[in-house]
Amino acid sequence: MRIALFSAKPFDREFFDRANARRGHDLVYFEPGLDATTAGLAAGFAGVCPFVNDRLDRACIESLAAGGTRLLALRSAGFNHVDLDAAADRGITVARVPAYSPHAVAEHAVGLLLTVNRKLHRAAARVREHNFALDGLMGFDLHGKTVGLIGTGRIGEAFARIMLGFGCTVIASDPNPHDELARLGVRYVALHDILERSDVVSLHCPLTPETHHLISDDALARMKPGVVILNTSRGAVIDTRAVIRALKAGRLGGLGIDVYEEEGDLFFRDLSDRALQDDVLARLLTFPNVVVTAHQGFFTHEAMDAIAETTLANATAFEAGGIPSSNLVTTQAHVARAD
Repeated sequence: MRIALFSAKPFDREFFDRANARRGHDLVYFEPGLDATTAGLAAGFAGVCPFVNDRLDRACIESLAAGGTRLLALRSAGFNHVDLDAAADRGITVARVPAYSPHAVAEHAVGLLLTVNRKLHRAAARVREHNFALDGLMGFDLHGKTVGLIGTGRIGEAFARIMLGFGCTVIASDPNPHDELARLGVRYVALHDILERSDVVSLHCPLTPETHHLISDDALARMKPGVVILNTSRGAVIDTRAVIRALKAGRLGGLGIDVYEEEGDLFFRDLSDRALQDDVLARLLTFPNVVVTAHQGFFTHEAMDAIAETTLANATAFEAGGIPSSNLVTTQAHVARAD
């Protein structure tokens, strides 16, 4: 199959070329992101492989269909960037990577937590300047603290297991409780209990109309003073302006995020030689108790191998008429997990 990969970076080429060595697809890499203005580049490609920050609205999909695209092989688990109704209307199959390495994202979330709590980012910067004072670097023991998870899919499960290993009390909210986690001691509670009881709140849920801006002014008002919030799911689960208001008021102990609701025009680019045009993100970065990483939670050797392998396996299976049902995305699958 001739496949166009959009938002292609050098690391995509490395892993996809290696995975394709035994499959023989014709891969063409495009550096621009995919949207209605760039969809014309895919004319003549039966398969298109977009990234999670590409914008596949109806106009984009209509253009892809006109150019002969029959398969959208997402190299992500999430699919909220795709107009599934438009794809169905034009007979385009949508496949995803339902799981690559849940440990990659879960471990990154733990790294964000430890960095925010123990001020590792500030400590490292101080030591480089030969400032070995400890003032302002005090954190808290995670052992014995209550960690609340919103979403216990594969990533949430992996994160829960790590937190249990730290000796934390883990509570969770998910419409589909995980029996094994319950057996390990995770207690499933209502969302308001997560907000009111947790010392740490970690987001591992998909972005849906119900979870959009789930962390809002009202939700933040319910939380304990000093709570630490982590987000490695989707940026728009958090209302960033509401979080800034809580940070300014001193109600948040810390924020660690790997995703941002307006990241599409920022992340995966080197913008170090120009002024940051996003005033909201610029304000967020001024807080000393905030750590932002640029959507790198998935970025491990193991995860990239799995993403490339599954994406190309979906294309091969499509040609043979048999993509696994767990990898297919349909208009009835909007409640599928983000991980």
